[in-house]
Amino acid sequence: MPEESRLLVDRRQFTTLLAAAGLSASKALPANSRLEDAEVIQLSRNAWVPNNDRLPVILYRSALDLSGSDPAARFEQRFLRNGWPPQWRNGIYDFHHYHSTAHEVLGIAAGSAHVILGGPGGHELTLNGGDVVVLPAGTGHCRVQASADFLVVGAYPPLQSWDICRSAPSQAERDRMRDLPFPSSDPLHGSGGPLTRLWQGRAQPKV
Repeated sequence: MPEESRLLVDRRQFTTLLAAAGLSASKALPANSRLEDAEVIQLSRNAWVPNNDRLPVILYRSALDLSGSDPAARFEQRFLRNGWPPQWRNGIYDFHHYHSTAHEVLGIAAGSAHVILGGPGGHELTLNGGDVVVLPAGTGHCRVQASADFLVVGAYPPLQSWDICRSAPSQAERDRMRDLPFPSSDPLHGSGGPLTRLWQGRAQPKV
């Protein structure tokens, strides 16, 4: 994956993005949001994997404190509070796949894993405990290897349920991904978070 497809958003870059959307940094985010920790990964079609050329992947490093006896519950509570109801605790499949029926947020509650985004030969990265990654519909993802204690919390926008796609999308699936709404809230930072600002104007009406 070309290096230019992965953008580490610092405050100056993010301000530029906001200006393009007619917004200002001073009112874009709540005080506890950390823009410098948001990584934006823009993926395009890769062989049979459609990815999402309109909505970028958003990656938050060390987003939540994992102290306590049940760190997964911290992710579940945060996601639910911000309009992304959690649906499972598990891992990440070890084969390339994408979802055509839902956007997805993954909270790494324990351990670490090496994953590939974007399909075979795509963007490689390591996810560690405390990280959060938001995958717009169509984004290919696959676990290459993981620690024995690797644990993920998966959550989705209201009324969206995930499917498993392992081949090129049909026209119906393409249409479904194009028309899929996204919530009015960032799963970590609420209505003023980076996701809603970066996705604003690029997707269909919010739910």
